[in-house]
Amino acid sequence: MSDDQEYRGVDDVPAPVAVPSDPEESLDEVREAALRAGLEEYDLTAEDLAALAGEVPVETESALPTLAVVGRPNVGKSTLVNRIIGKRLAVVEDTPGVTRDRVSYPAEWAGVDFMLMDTGGWEAKVQGLDLSVAQQAEVAIDMADAILFVVDATVGATASDEKVVKLLRRSGKPVVLAANKVDGPQGELEAAALWNLGLGEPYPVSALHGRGTGDLLDAAIAILPTELPEVEVDPDAPRRIALVGRPNVGKSSLLNQLAGERRVVVDETAGTTRDPVDEKVEIAGRSWTLVDTAGIRRRVHMTKGADFYASLRTGAAIERAEVALVLLDASGPLTDQDTRVISQVIEAGRALVLVFNKWDLVGEDERFLLDRSIEKDLVQLSWAPRVNLSARTGWHTNRLVPAIDLALGSWDQRISTGRLNSFLGELVAEHPHPVRSGKQPKILFATQASARPPRFVIFSSGFLDPTYRRFIERRLRENFGFEGTPIQISVRVREKRKRR
Repeated sequence: MSDDQEYRGVDDVPAPVAVPSDPEESLDEVREAALRAGLEEYDLTAEDLAALAGEVPVETESALPTLAVVGRPNVGKSTLVNRIIGKRLAVVEDTPGVTRDRVSYPAEWAGVDFMLMDTGGWEAKVQGLDLSVAQQAEVAIDMADAILFVVDATVGATASDEKVVKLLRRSGKPVVLAANKVDGPQGELEAAALWNLGLGEPYPVSALHGRGTGDLLDAAIAILPTELPEVEVDPDAPRRIALVGRPNVGKSSLLNQLAGERRVVVDETAGTTRDPVDEKVEIAGRSWTLVDTAGIRRRVHMTKGADFYASLRTGAAIERAEVALVLLDASGPLTDQDTRVISQVIEAGRALVLVFNKWDLVGEDERFLLDRSIEKDLVQLSWAPRVNLSARTGWHTNRLVPAIDLALGSWDQRISTGRLNSFLGELVAEHPHPVRSGKQPKILFATQASARPPRFVIFSSGFLDPTYRRFIERRLRENFGFEGTPIQISVRVREKRKRR
């Protein structure tokens, strides 16, 4: 059954909702009461009932502290990552520079859960080594709560190691120093020389054989924060907007147009922008923070040198933003890079506005056909606002702020538990879940666990088909809007209480 088909069950259809006898009793309350009927038959926790009453939000997964593993190429970072997580997930070869992507893995030690971030080593033969080293180190340092700095004890501290030490000191992040490739007493003497780096005690380990990793992890756990600080949102702070897209699509030109002056370098050469550039601008009498990012050329693991670091920093800019303007070139067809950028924004849970730049290069006769082609290619993104403009001339740039406000309003939106369950009660009565293997799951109730982006948790008596979840999402958008924001829906199965 397709997502666009309506669900019409034939078995176990709930009885029609009775008309309220009390005129003051709202229809929403009656529908919600109908959905609550029979809840006493299921094993519900106190938290479930409190969530149903709207007293407390549903418990969400708390963020885990991040420990980043940094170091030069071929010092054994990925081998150490595999040793810590207990699986061969990180690619390991004798060739330096195998790891290029920044990859995080869930890890645990001594009852403490954390995220372990494996990072690429630094290219030794690229132009502008100092810049590349700084970019790679800054990405790992900025994203992490603590640093595991790996040095090859058989080689000793190199000039590159000492430059990273300076970055670590400026960051103020806690650091634990791992002296890798120590397989015996002689190696321990070589590791002791690393005291000269000024990062404290070097822990001699052998990532290949596991020697000394226990003491190293004890030290790493000790410097990880036990509780991550809560970020207080300043309601008066300018909203953060990331300008993202493939190279030479006009991101920097749009930033300059919105700012009313030449803030960033613009050139016909693709890839002029390397680092995310934060600019405070005033648009329509309001302050905004615009982040101009480097173009995402292709898959991160296929890039190298400056392009690799630019891709990493662009991903970090999306995660720090609230809404992303994805710029697309209207003068050419959509590419794999375009869809990849859009997916990256949605996976990050950020509000989304599609901006088709260079619309002035499209002929009048071609615009109608182009509109139809875009609607067909982006049929799954019909919920995202779309603006056609020209960054070079400023044509239709005044339409951006209403589209951004619409997306951010949806991103911030919360639906009360009563209203949500009233909506679901009516939805289930009209279109119940189809019967599967003689069983029909029943939706017990639902609540919105969080906003930014909106995340809904549905409690049911059984697993809900992915098609039915998408059907619920489509109906949520039809009833409550949510234009310009991704919606996340999760299901918690609750079984009936056993009879004694």
